[in-house]
Amino acid sequence: MSLRHLHPGFTSCCRSSRFDAVEIILHRIARAIIDSARTHTPLQRPCPLATLCTKVAGAPARVMNHLRRNFAKKQRMSIEMTLSTRKFGRTGWNVSEIGFGAWAIGGSWGSVAEDDAKAALNAALDNGVTFIDTADVYGDGRSERIIRDVLRQRGGERPIVATKLGRRLDPHVTSGYLNKRELEAFIDRSRSNLGVDTLDLVQLHCPPTEVYYRPEVFDAMDDFVAAGKIRYYGVSVEKVEEALKAIEYPNVVSVQIIYNMFRQRPSDLFFRQAQKKDVAVIARVPLASGMLTGKMSADSTFASDDHRAFNRHGEAFDVGETFSGVPYDVALQAVDELRGLVPVNASMAQLALRWILMEDAVSVIIPGSKIAAQAASNVSAASLAPLSDEVMQRVRDVYQRHIAPHVHQRW
Repeated sequence: MSLRHLHPGFTSCCRSSRFDAVEIILHRIARAIIDSARTHTPLQRPCPLATLCTKVAGAPARVMNHLRRNFAKKQRMSIEMTLSTRKFGRTGWNVSEIGFGAWAIGGSWGSVAEDDAKAALNAALDNGVTFIDTADVYGDGRSERIIRDVLRQRGGERPIVATKLGRRLDPHVTSGYLNKRELEAFIDRSRSNLGVDTLDLVQLHCPPTEVYYRPEVFDAMDDFVAAGKIRYYGVSVEKVEEALKAIEYPNVVSVQIIYNMFRQRPSDLFFRQAQKKDVAVIARVPLASGMLTGKMSADSTFASDDHRAFNRHGEAFDVGETFSGVPYDVALQAVDELRGLVPVNASMAQLALRWILMEDAVSVIIPGSKIAAQAASNVSAASLAPLSDEVMQRVRDVYQRHIAPHVHQRW
């Protein structure tokens, strides 16, 4: 029996990886047991999760062997783990070097149950994450509201929450950014969604290049700071050239940019300039839309509401947002070469995140997670030993031979 038939609710999850589907089931079983212990509430009899577990027991032997080797490790969520922090530009903040990217829990990555989304965020916070990145457009505010609910329930010291605005403009053109009232309405909506009076950090969300040459947009952001609606502002960019222009504005405190093994141009041209101006760098799309997890193949398919299906060739937004703009078959070839560099007892995703941490200009990485196991695994990448010069050079060689011809001069 195919694993995608275990339960109707898992259909969309199963399309890309049957292993992930089983792990989701077992994760939910684990969460049910933990919640039962915390609340002293007996599990339902018969427990529907136990029924699912029984069906899992009939899965192919290779799937069960995979789970026996990896499930315990992936579910380990020690609240005692402390992530190293990095200076976040000139804000005075020190943030965890691995953060939480909240695009996946909002939308455009296939269906994500709210309980799973909250569990993923809680796992990240339990493991020391102190920086969350979201946007008003992720799930039309769903991501922001999930963050609000989780933080309210947890109480205690609040992490830094960065959000973004501008992608709600329809059409997404420069003139929309010149309408100060519209920008203010977006800010007020995010304040409501996140349940705060003052937003920690608001970023222009990959606006058209022309926006960076319109100082009145940045003047408006200064006014929102003065009004107490936002504490700081920055930008999220598509291109290195946009990043370089953005940091000419004195009050831009951060730049969010795609940086991963498949997108290395920022380290060549931008990072040193950001350091000179004490601008924080947020590394986004660190796993190239999941390609750098090493779990994808030529046969992988994605749900219709997953951008890896509907934006494969840039049909909906910049193609660089999906698999970092690398053609799918080319990316698979590169990943096959990179597999040999993965340290013992580590995953491909952890190698990819550790590679980014080797760049000291990066303030925080924001990998996304749809389930708790992914969040915990992402955080554990910080505990890997620094990569050797040989490994770094081999990654660069793979980039130069396979990837650079497709992306280097484009973004």
